[in-house]
Amino acid sequence: METQQLFNIVVSVIGAMAAWILKVLWDTINEVKKDVHDFKQDSHHDFVRRDDFVDAIKRIETMVNKIFDKLDSKVDK
Repeated sequence: METQQLFNIVVSVIGAMAAWILKVLWDTINEVKKDVHDFKQDSHHDFVRRDDFVDAIKRIETMVNKIFDKLDSKVDK
């Protein structure tokens, strides 16, 4: 076997391995892009909007303040 043939075989094997690795990376990147797209589509269903959260917190604060006022009036008696 000549040196040139051996070199060609080695370069072909390395090229094939590099192509396989690049294909695996490409497929992984596309899968991650799809997952990010799906997450963006579904994220508004899973998270609370800021104004809804602020309204809920205000209601909770109001209830807690009423409880504290009642407790303060009980302690005074």
